[in-house]
Amino acid sequence: MTRPIVAILKTTPGKVFDDISRLMEMAGLREALKQQTTTILKDNLSWHFPFLSANTTPWQLEGTIQGLKTAGFSELVAVHNNTVVTDPFKGGRLNKLTPVYRRYSIPEKYNFLPEHMTWEVIHPKSKMRVLDRIYPKGIQVPSFFRNTNIVHLPTAKCHIYTTVTGSMKNAFGGLLTTRRHYTHSAIHETLVDLLAIQKEIHAGIFTVMDATFCGNGPGPRTMMPIEKGLMLAGADSVAIDAVAAKIMGFDPMKIDFIRLAHEDGLGVGRIEEIEVVGEDISEMNFHFSVGDNLASRAGDLVWFGPLKRFQKLFFRTPLVYLFIAGSYIYHDWIWWPFVGKCRMQVIEANTEWGKFFAGYPVD
Repeated sequence: MTRPIVAILKTTPGKVFDDISRLMEMAGLREALKQQTTTILKDNLSWHFPFLSANTTPWQLEGTIQGLKTAGFSELVAVHNNTVVTDPFKGGRLNKLTPVYRRYSIPEKYNFLPEHMTWEVIHPKSKMRVLDRIYPKGIQVPSFFRNTNIVHLPTAKCHIYTTVTGSMKNAFGGLLTTRRHYTHSAIHETLVDLLAIQKEIHAGIFTVMDATFCGNGPGPRTMMPIEKGLMLAGADSVAIDAVAAKIMGFDPMKIDFIRLAHEDGLGVGRIEEIEVVGEDISEMNFHFSVGDNLASRAGDLVWFGPLKRFQKLFFRTPLVYLFIAGSYIYHDWIWWPFVGKCRMQVIEANTEWGKFFAGYPVD
């Protein structure tokens, strides 16, 4: 059996576009995606605020677009999703992604706007671990996704519920409806089900992951961005998430969604079974840890702790808006202005990547 390839390169702002194109070729882009097929660019906006390590970077997006076009993939479309804590329109502007899409004349679609996208009930051939029970009336996916390529654009960061988040987690927003919070108590199994669905509906899957700044701590938002200057690419979503987990300091096979996907044959999670090309990662260990924040402590109580039995009351009734309001106040009114914004100002003033971001065109 051929081992999946994950490519990883050390890069700088001055050569990042060329490096991303080379990285994509090293990782088997042309074999992974189907030519003459619409290719979805699925960026990752964990937050609308411009916080490096939390969101797709403009150079990650621009380098990927250039690499795809060079390889002959010209029919590109961006697809965005909405969440209760992230405004995708604001996020596109503040993270300087919208000007990149416009510069390359790439249309943007929003899966929550009926005029952009319709949803259909599907009946996966793969055995579902949880989604068929969570959504007993039917699992819905955007009709537009059928027979398309998809390129995921996550960042390498920690996550309060999944330890790390990357390619597999990036499908969460695009493929599930606004009732995604129903899945949080079974989030690992949900990610495995979503990868199985992706493999059925997409013509090809590829990932370009930004690790120029990696997120250490209680992600996907309230983190400490750590400069590493790396980019990764791969066609196996499980493998690239496993490599990212390894370099961040975690054992990939001890992370449930990676282990379960490996066991289900959806990809490779064991590092020794992955061909890593480019940089030598054998001694890489960032010694990251997830930790807790106010949101994770509350989540632990209601998703996994003593209040778990009241989930339907909390999250399937109007009471859910209290949790949404609490999250919004904590993240946007407290953590960002008093912590996150200050960290970003230091990054922009003192690092080459921060200055590169600050100099990117705004919308």
